[in-house]
Amino acid sequence: MTPLILRPVRDDEADAALVREVAAAAFGARRALPLGYGSGGRAGGGPPPAEEWPADRTARYVGRTRHLARTDAGGCWLVEDRAAGPIAVALSARREGTWSLPLLAVVPEAQGKGVGRTLLARAMEYGRACLRGLACAPAEPVAVRTLRHAGFDVHPTMRLTGPADPARLEPPDGAVHEGTARHRDLMDSVDRRTRGGAHGPDHEELLRHHRLFVVDDLAGSGYCYARGGRVEALAATSRRLATRLLTAALLAAPPGEPVHVGRVVAEAQWAVDVAVAAGLQIVPDGFVCLRGMRPHELALTSDLLP
Repeated sequence: MTPLILRPVRDDEADAALVREVAAAAFGARRALPLGYGSGGRAGGGPPPAEEWPADRTARYVGRTRHLARTDAGGCWLVEDRAAGPIAVALSARREGTWSLPLLAVVPEAQGKGVGRTLLARAMEYGRACLRGLACAPAEPVAVRTLRHAGFDVHPTMRLTGPADPARLEPPDGAVHEGTARHRDLMDSVDRRTRGGAHGPDHEELLRHHRLFVVDDLAGSGYCYARGGRVEALAATSRRLATRLLTAALLAAPPGEPVHVGRVVAEAQWAVDVAVAAGLQIVPDGFVCLRGMRPHELALTSDLLP
């Protein structure tokens, strides 16, 4: 057997490209273990092959990889085969006692050889001191089994998708403001209340690629990241404010652009109500896998940076 090398992911363009290639090969085959990118709207699950990705998606992917390589060098790993090159990757992060796994991917040729289990164990070692764990998984048996064996509770999620009909939505019941980096303390406070720990430096990366909506009044506070019709993340201190934010994001989407709101747990019925009002489809969207925490009723988990 060709010797394997396990090494950290470096914060450079070359390693970001390698991570992208491994993930594209893994996702395209459907036999790999992709965690953190959901169905991406592609028939059969997973994002399209890397060569088909639009430039803005590639920029987000590369930016996320380099961001985590900077902030969490001990949690980001590549497995390389001396003959075949990179065959597996894991990206993980620690944020205030919460460990998350944005990406775990193994190319088809390396499946069934223990590479994925070894890589997951190394990534989990990085989060050994964390009380809480979070990972997003597609509707793939291998992914779900692996995370369940690792001690995670598995919670099915929904995706809200399709063209939204703005005429069917009631206007937001209060003010929604354009957010900026100045709102980071507010967002970290909301994160601590809704998911147990702040995203911290992740907000800088999310702000680079997404529009930020913020609410902050006597009723509480919350935020939502969106890009066109895709809602990347949302968190609020009440159902009313969460509904206001999601409604504002849908109303701001370009006319005719399909909506994508993923990782909606059963507890977040407020989001389902907005989807019904907007005429969206409600379909399965894989799983959110949690350890030491309950499903987030008032937060929609980001695939990019959980």
